[in-house]
Amino acid sequence: MKTIATISILSLAWLSQSAWAQTTTTPSTIAQTNPHQLHIQSWHLKNGAKVLLVERHALPIVDINVAFDAGSRRDDAQKIGVANFAGSLMDMGAGKWNEEDIRRLSSDWAVTVSSFSDTEQAGIRIRSLSQPQTLQDALKLGQTILSRPTYPQTVLTREQDRAVLGWKQNQTDPQFLSSQAMTRLNYPQHPYGYWAQENEASIRAIKRQDLLDFHHRYFRPSTAVVSIVGDINRSQAQKIATELLADLPQQKLKLPNIAAVPLHKGQTTHIHHPASQTHLDLSLPVISRDDVDYFALLIGNYTLGAGGFDSLLMKELRDNRGFTYGAYSHFNPMAQKGTFSIGLSTQAANAPEALKVTKQVLADYIAQGPTEAQLQQAKNNIIGGFPMRFDTNNKLLGWLSTIGFYQLPLDYLDTYPQKVQALTTEQIRDAWQRRLKVEDLNVVTVGQSLKQ
Repeated sequence: MKTIATISILSLAWLSQSAWAQTTTTPSTIAQTNPHQLHIQSWHLKNGAKVLLVERHALPIVDINVAFDAGSRRDDAQKIGVANFAGSLMDMGAGKWNEEDIRRLSSDWAVTVSSFSDTEQAGIRIRSLSQPQTLQDALKLGQTILSRPTYPQTVLTREQDRAVLGWKQNQTDPQFLSSQAMTRLNYPQHPYGYWAQENEASIRAIKRQDLLDFHHRYFRPSTAVVSIVGDINRSQAQKIATELLADLPQQKLKLPNIAAVPLHKGQTTHIHHPASQTHLDLSLPVISRDDVDYFALLIGNYTLGAGGFDSLLMKELRDNRGFTYGAYSHFNPMAQKGTFSIGLSTQAANAPEALKVTKQVLADYIAQGPTEAQLQQAKNNIIGGFPMRFDTNNKLLGWLSTIGFYQLPLDYLDTYPQKVQALTTEQIRDAWQRRLKVEDLNVVTVGQSLKQ
């Protein structure tokens, strides 16, 4: 089953201006030293939806993301998978159009809409030319897909068949098995770990009415974040956001907070697999989007394992030992604690030593932190390449949606380089020593017997 489905779009008449918003616009604070400054406008509609806009008039294109707090973390623990189907199947039948109608009409208009679902969010993405008639058509289909998905039984059955087939195939994939097992260790009862509990029975248990009920409950304007980038102005963006949400249930929804993540640390799991390579994962929930140590952890990680061939893990495990083609470390910040992870694959005979060396590299880095030269290299790479992270409408749209959904400051992108530049080796070492211990990390190995 697709997690993010991309389909082309079609038609609408220019938006009527019902339900005017509360109009508090807060521009982003621009750092004087940042030549790539952004002006993010933000306001709320009367129905509670948050709108973020960046005007870019160089190209006649408009990109729109509408996200709801309707990801898999909102699933019922007794019926896992409903959120993913409800979000990702919206664009496979809506209003009077079936799947083929949408494809045919969207091809005629050369515009696109995507419905998506992930752990924390679900919604739609739209791309269109800013030419009025084309944009009208795109928004009409986008509004219909968003507010009136039909979830045809034939489509649901087909996608369940695909999901079951994919699940069965994944049971032979060492990396999938490792990720699944690690998620069960990190989030055994938490909603962030629901996907790892899916199986054929749970997939088959989902009914069409479950999708309709989930959509009706969670797709409400009061939880929506509408992000828009492109060749439109504030007035047009106001109309777009209002119209896209107009046909959804307008009653405000008070959602319970997602529970904090209880730590289940220092556990080890080995899964036997006949592959010649053994996959190693080390991981633990550590970081949230609003974490006070966010920059110290993420920027420090460049030196450890995110800096490609320059990283300590790559140098020791690949260059010095020849254990692997690649080793990485990664932070995945979420609303509640997301993971810090280290991963690599190696020959089965090398797996025990590779695991030992990996732990030692991490322990040494936690104890010592980066050198001044290593930190400067990280800063040069991250700050120098930072404008490339939002040099297209699509990239900027992703950032805008993240800022809106996680309630980050509007000047987040403007101040990012300064926050990176201000970091010291002492701050990074202090954060890593406080937040990470090698013995706390959960360990999953998938391969032949791991003889220590």
